[in-house]
Amino acid sequence: MTDHVQTIAIIGFGEAGFTFARAGGWEENAHVFDIEDKGPAFEEAGVVSCASAAESIRQAPTILSLVTADAALDVADNAAQHIARGALFFDMNSVAPNTKRAAAKAIEAAGGRYVDVAVMAPVNPARLGVPLFLSGPHAQAGQVALTALGFTKLRIVGEDVGRASTIKMLRSVMYKGVEALTAECLLACEAAGVTDDVLGSFGNDWSSGADYRLDRMMVHGVRRSAEMAEVVKTLEDLGVAALMTRGTVERQAQIGGLGVKNPPEGLDAKLERLKA
Repeated sequence: MTDHVQTIAIIGFGEAGFTFARAGGWEENAHVFDIEDKGPAFEEAGVVSCASAAESIRQAPTILSLVTADAALDVADNAAQHIARGALFFDMNSVAPNTKRAAAKAIEAAGGRYVDVAVMAPVNPARLGVPLFLSGPHAQAGQVALTALGFTKLRIVGEDVGRASTIKMLRSVMYKGVEALTAECLLACEAAGVTDDVLGSFGNDWSSGADYRLDRMMVHGVRRSAEMAEVVKTLEDLGVAALMTRGTVERQAQIGGLGVKNPPEGLDAKLERLKA
């Protein structure tokens, strides 16, 4: 971390926040708040633990919001009460475009600069190389600031807040939907005793893909379900009935709700765990 880098506030210290802080070497420059007790993670990452979101963002010129979808707007509303004038607020949460527009309104009214950011791939193993789409009137300034922090794959997709989010939400219809369909198909295959036959009909490499999808659902299904609820809002705001996506919301919540934080290795073992 070079001496010229100023305070970075991180609100939410899950997988993304932890990964970015470690990869960037931000150490004592990162002032972090999470609603849960993340003491060991704070210590491992070497960041400064804060007792509140307000404490973390006070006088910080750069703020990364990395919380669950259902908390994103509340975090922005709270941050607006304490944000320094001119500070960049990067909303990196997976929420509907209208949710981001509401958040932007609060931040801008308080004198902050809001940037809509869509994280377009898992943060691991890409870390600071994860593709980020940026939109909004302050996207160019945001690109400069994120580049200084070490992010390498940044793309400005428009001047309107909500455009980056729209791309992410509609992409998730497919990606998270395929995860849910995979789980539903394989649960039925197991019940019928035809798993190997069905998997074999898809092709040689399909088992590894199914294993990965189930792994992501087990670990992140609850968070993905909240994201997909925002996708439902996005579709309906566009006049498209969310017939398939509502099912994705339920299936992601079901698998994630099992609480399997360390899934067993291999597809067969995961299916056995799901059956149990």
